[in-house]
Amino acid sequence: MMKKIRDERLKLQNLKNIRIAFIVQTIGILAILGYDLIANGIDHVRSNPLLIVLLISNMVLIFLSMNISVAYESDAKPPKKSLNISILVLIAISVVIGVLTAFSDGFNFINGIVMGGNSVYLWITTNNILIPFTK
Repeated sequence: MMKKIRDERLKLQNLKNIRIAFIVQTIGILAILGYDLIANGIDHVRSNPLLIVLLISNMVLIFLSMNISVAYESDAKPPKKSLNISILVLIAISVVIGVLTAFSDGFNFINGIVMGGNSVYLWITTNNILIPFTK
């Protein structure tokens, strides 16, 4: 009979080994499904039980990953710095989208401004950036 692992380093190494085995298993399943897709088509892949195994194992991995809580994270960073970086990246992306739209065939400068503005609007709405200012 084997003894239980009590050393934290050995437990961590065991978890790393399990993770590597899971990655190899997933790559193997994807390779088999890929070969089946090329050889027999998508209908045969859909009826293959390996697809169900792959989906279930990935769902379990996602579910178990949700168990990791915020308590394991390091110290909180000030949100102002990340907000400033995010806004700078947004402005750069908006300018690129606007310029590419303006120089495309059938579009003009006004269309470029509208497309760049739309990317700003989408970023604001998806990141709920206006919520802190409404209080």
